Amino acid sequence: MALMRTLSACVSVAEKAGVVLRDIMASGNLGIVDKGGINNLQTLADKKAQLLIVTSLMKHSPKATIIGEEDDIDYDTDEARSLITMDTSSEVMEHSCPDKLAGINEEDLVIWVDPLDGTKEYVEGRKQDVTVLIGIAAHGEAVAGVIYQPWYEVEGKETGRTLWGVVGLGAFGFKRVPVPEGRKIITTTRSHMQKSVQDAIDSCKPDKLIQIGGAGSKCILVIEGTADAYLFASPGTKKWDTCAGDAIIKSLGGKMTDVFGKDLLYHADVPYPNKTGVLATMRDFDFYLSKIPANIMDR
Repeated sequence: MALMRTLSACVSVAEKAGVVLRDIMASGNLGIVDKGGINNLQTLADKKAQLLIVTSLMKHSPKATIIGEEDDIDYDTDEARSLITMDTSSEVMEHSCPDKLAGINEEDLVIWVDPLDGTKEYVEGRKQDVTVLIGIAAHGEAVAGVIYQPWYEVEGKETGRTLWGVVGLGAFGFKRVPVPEGRKIITTTRSHMQKSVQDAIDSCKPDKLIQIGGAGSKCILVIEGTADAYLFASPGTKKWDTCAGDAIIKSLGGKMTDVFGKDLLYHADVPYPNKTGVLATMRDFDFYLSKIPANIMDR
C-alpha cells in the first residue's frame, strides 16, 4: 500500500536526519542564520537534514507532494544526490494498512517535513527538546506521522528514539502512562508566552504547567501521558510542526484541533500557519474547549 511504503521510508529518513543533527552539533559549527522575526533561526543542520529527507522521499514517493520548512534549498546538486537513502523500516512494513486508508494513492499524499523542530533549543544545547518531524496527510487529514528524538537516552546512552503511528492502526515506539484521573497538566510554549496563551491556560486552571520548546516535544508529552493537553492559543506553529503529532495523537484516540475545535487541515495548497492556535488532548477535550474564551485570539 502506498501509505505504508511511504511511511516506512519516512521512518528511515527521519532517523538518518537525526544522525545529521547529532554530527553537526558535535562539530561545533552550527552555521546559525537569523531568518528574521522572533526566535526564527536556521542552522546548517536544518538545511542538511531537510536536504536528506526531501531528496530521499522524492525518490521513494515521486508522486507525493513534499513540503519542508526550509524554502531556500536546491535539491538538484551533487550534495543533495549524495545524501539520498533508499532504506526503509521493516518494522513499519510488518503492519497492514488500515482498510479505511488502503485506497490512498501516492499522488494523494502530502508530506510535511520539519527537519529540526526546536532550532532555538538546538542552538542553546537543549537537546532533549529537539525532534525531527515528518507528517503524512491525505485529502487534507493527518493520517500518519513520525517523530524522531535524536538525543533520547536509554540506560544513560543517547541512542535516539522513533515514535510513529497511523490513524486506524495505532502508535509505536513508546510507553504510555496516562496522567492520573482528576489532574490537569498542560504543556505549552517556553519562549512565546504572550497574553493570549497565558489567558487560555489560566482559564483551564491546570494543576501543573510544563513549558518546553518544540511542537514535537509537546506532542510527545501528550502521547506518553506526561501532559493531558497541549495548548497554544496563538499563531506561531506551522503545518510541518503539527502534522506528525496530529496523526500520532489521533491514532491513539486523541484529538488535535485549533483552539476553537476546528480540525487542522493539511491540503497541499493550505496556508502554512496555524493561525488559530493548537489544542491537543488524549482526554477531556470538551472540557478544555469549553474553557477557551471565545475572543481569546483577538486579545
